[in-house]
Amino acid sequence: MPTANSKARILVVDDEAAQMKALCDTLPGEDYQPVGFTDAQSALAELRRAKCDLLLADLMMPGMNGIELLRAAQEIDPDLVAIIMTGDGTIATAVEAMKAGALDYILKPFKLSIVIPVLERALAVRHLRLENAELALRVRERTLELEAANRELEAFSYSVAHDLRGPLSVIVGYAETLIEDHSAQWPDKPRDLVGAIMAGGEHMQRLIDGLLRLSQLGRQPLSKGPVDVGALVREVVDELRRQHGGREIVVIHVSDIPACIGDRALLRQVLVNLLANAFKFTRDREKPLITVIGWTEAGEKFYCVRDNGAGFDMQQADKLFAAFQRFHDAGQYEGTGIGLSIASRIVQRHGGRIWANAEVGKGAAFFFSIPD
Repeated sequence: MPTANSKARILVVDDEAAQMKALCDTLPGEDYQPVGFTDAQSALAELRRAKCDLLLADLMMPGMNGIELLRAAQEIDPDLVAIIMTGDGTIATAVEAMKAGALDYILKPFKLSIVIPVLERALAVRHLRLENAELALRVRERTLELEAANRELEAFSYSVAHDLRGPLSVIVGYAETLIEDHSAQWPDKPRDLVGAIMAGGEHMQRLIDGLLRLSQLGRQPLSKGPVDVGALVREVVDELRRQHGGREIVVIHVSDIPACIGDRALLRQVLVNLLANAFKFTRDREKPLITVIGWTEAGEKFYCVRDNGAGFDMQQADKLFAAFQRFHDAGQYEGTGIGLSIASRIVQRHGGRIWANAEVGKGAAFFFSIPD
């Protein structure tokens, strides 16, 4: 690709020596560097020897015509742009040359005032092609780097979490043994301290389990198929009702929640996380209400889990789906802050989106989409 300070190298091929020489004599004054030949084979040999920016070739030549030359030249340099020169009587054939890959054509006998703008347009197209190819290469390289970094990060997270489980289980186990066997003989303070050690260890175990689940999502292949989302909602709600057996919770779900194509087990986990949050954050409501709806729009299936619970401040919404983020006091609402991260990762792996609307004290609505 010529730089601002270099001349564009143009391969001029015309079996009429006078025409070829006239172009080669004229173009240098227009910031071009022409190299001319009267036969196609010599021109191809030059192209193999040194790159050119543009091929300017006569359409009708003995041995190898302009279309054949164009195809052979682009096999040597796919980035080469070409312009065909033709007489009035062969414009239809020139159009065929454009279908074969030529960018434009000029009529003979040519005028420099017509030739130069055509050359400039063709070189601009070449410049854009090369820039786009370079950009695409950088994007591919960056994508590969990011994929490798994500794999390494997931492997690291899995390794760290897996290696931490052993010693942590020992700490929690010893704390539990001390409490069971000796706490009756202790004053209040040592008993409370060991209890805090055990509670902290158990909380860390839950964090590690969440980290393991999050790291495994990147390695777990999707097993896609038809998913009856309405049936999944009913299944998850029934399970959560059993877990919260003493509570009166009204759950409304529209019967015609649309089905989708996805990984049933993973989408079930999304619903478990969203509905479990709705059950948890409505516990202080006299009349807890949870609504689940779904609809189809513009080639996507949309789902919404809404509750009238604690809600949250939307100014923090940009952190909502990050791992270990909590917007509520741990003493009031239990949790590790990883459930929404897992839900977000699952939805993204399906090519969908997830977002939320909420107001403090007035509940929250979580939306996600799954493409058809």
